[in-house]
Amino acid sequence: MDGNSSSVNISGHTLLTGSDPVRLDVTTAVAQILVWPFVFIDLFMFYVFLRRPTLRGEARYVLFAQTLIADGTFLLLTDFVVITYHVFLLLPVGFCIPLCVLIDGLAHVSPTIIVAMCLERYVAICLPLRHVNVFTPSRTKVIITFVWLLSFIKTFVDLLIFLSHAPGSYFSQLTFCYYEILFLQEWHMALRGNLYILNYAVVLVILLFCYGSIMHIAQRASGDDKKAASKGQRTLLLHLLQLFLCTLETICPFVETRILEMGDIDVYLIVRYFNFLAFSVLSRAASPLIYGFRDERFYASMKQNARCGINSISTDK
Repeated sequence: MDGNSSSVNISGHTLLTGSDPVRLDVTTAVAQILVWPFVFIDLFMFYVFLRRPTLRGEARYVLFAQTLIADGTFLLLTDFVVITYHVFLLLPVGFCIPLCVLIDGLAHVSPTIIVAMCLERYVAICLPLRHVNVFTPSRTKVIITFVWLLSFIKTFVDLLIFLSHAPGSYFSQLTFCYYEILFLQEWHMALRGNLYILNYAVVLVILLFCYGSIMHIAQRASGDDKKAASKGQRTLLLHLLQLFLCTLETICPFVETRILEMGDIDVYLIVRYFNFLAFSVLSRAASPLIYGFRDERFYASMKQNARCGINSISTDK
């Protein structure tokens, strides 16, 4: 192995570390530069959502707010894991398991919300007379509850399989908090990969159906209806891009495993950081860009709140 990297065997797993402090400092600093701006953007957008009753009354904005909660929390928790890796802070497996379960579940919320938002746009554009009855405030809450439960199902399955095979002594050992510590059996990892493929295949079919239906309406519509349908098409295309990034994120562990088998730890660490920044961070940055800045009503509310904040600071001075 390269002289600038090393591996430590703890908790039955090989923990890979780089001994080049400059590279570790740079990669960690880049992670902070990318993560925190998007965390603040998510917090600001959620604040705007809470301050506007008109936004809280519409299903698409309520669904969008769920992505802000899930993505903001996901970025904070994963950044905590990055920092613990930077300072080589090993934590008990018993502490890492709930943290890993929460992070993995949150990672699935946004793709699932994307499906719900696309279906909402499909009903609004293709079945406008039914939209008011389908996406009532009470039914929207039920849909949100179902989305959160569905997002954590695969994670809880992984947890149950892990608990059925993990010895009691395993929980007190020290490790880094990464999701692979739940996989004590090779078949478990293979099962997880197959479920991922099946899940995203179903999601892709739903998105393509919604996009095709809206495109059909756009071709037949005229005037304001045509404009709304065309805007819905563009939104769904951006959702497809976001889903593509989320899909790549789920493939990353398999790519990293193949690179690790080659024995080059330096390349493995570089690829792992790149995957985190490119797919974990940037894929979640797409949500506020798609709905926060592109939506005229939400963007107007953001500008108004920003102006109020600036005026308040000027008055205090």
